[in-house]
Amino acid sequence: MSQKMHFILEKACSSGIMVPVNSTNSKFSTFLLTGIPGLEALHIWISIPFCAMFFITLVGNMTITTVIWREQTLHVPMYLFLAMLAASDLGLFLFTFPTILRIFWLDAREMTYSSCFTQMFFIHTFQKFESAVILVMAFDRYVAISCPLHYSSILTNRVIVRIGLAIFVRTLSVEVPAPILLRRLCFCHSNVLSHSYCLHPDIIKLSCSNTRINSSFGLFVVLSTMGLDFLLILLSYVLILKTVLSITSHGGRLKALNTCISHLSAVVLFFTPMICLSMLHRFGPRLPSHIYVLMANMHFLIPPVMNPIVYVVKTKQMREQILRFFIKRRPGESK
Repeated sequence: MSQKMHFILEKACSSGIMVPVNSTNSKFSTFLLTGIPGLEALHIWISIPFCAMFFITLVGNMTITTVIWREQTLHVPMYLFLAMLAASDLGLFLFTFPTILRIFWLDAREMTYSSCFTQMFFIHTFQKFESAVILVMAFDRYVAISCPLHYSSILTNRVIVRIGLAIFVRTLSVEVPAPILLRRLCFCHSNVLSHSYCLHPDIIKLSCSNTRINSSFGLFVVLSTMGLDFLLILLSYVLILKTVLSITSHGGRLKALNTCISHLSAVVLFFTPMICLSMLHRFGPRLPSHIYVLMANMHFLIPPVMNPIVYVVKTKQMREQILRFFIKRRPGESK
């Protein structure tokens, strides 16, 4: 493309004129994903622990969802919400890991605009879904500790179904507009993304159009979903702590707090890197690219790996049911 055409395209974009991203006038036809900067020569070796993480995630989360689905004794709110968490972890991991593996093994970094926007949509969809599930699990712990006698009457199966539908509707309503708004942008400065997958803040940084609407909408979505969820989780634990402190028995306090350890681990694993990454992208100074890559990988890859491990280790009933699920399938043994 001639330099004159570049100038015309950039002027049109900066003036707010809509130039479709798949137009033949666009300077780029694809985005380029980034592996781990500075460690490109070690990508094959780095892929080994990533593959181990994939195996643990796949086996762990599928085992949890299968056992909860098949075992009637686990059809209670706590474990049904855990199954939702495992499903969202699987979705989040499956939409991020393949592109990482393509970069590590094949150095395949190109991704079309449509593929990138699709991946971005599903990544952020599962991200918002998981955030909402973690919030609901905090509410579940609050009800279990504060109103143990009315727990089953408050969180009935009908209520759980309604909660699941509400999470689904909320997630789609805030995520569907994002790829549509991205279609109005054009990209003529650079097409190199700073992660191994497509994220909304990362994409709009490459646009030479006016991104005020996209940036404002993205910030609104983050604050109204995960930001609000985080504040409500904090409120839930303030109320839980207030209830626990009112228990006269020291052993009773420890027992009540012990039921929250697994959920607290999920909160820390999910929200800490996400908040830091989001704030750095929007308001922080420009840091070395490997910092962003490290934090993004922590947010998207560590929770799906660690959540099933934490819940199986810390939840006796879940551990026993998993052992029973596999042991009873040995040849010649009756169910």
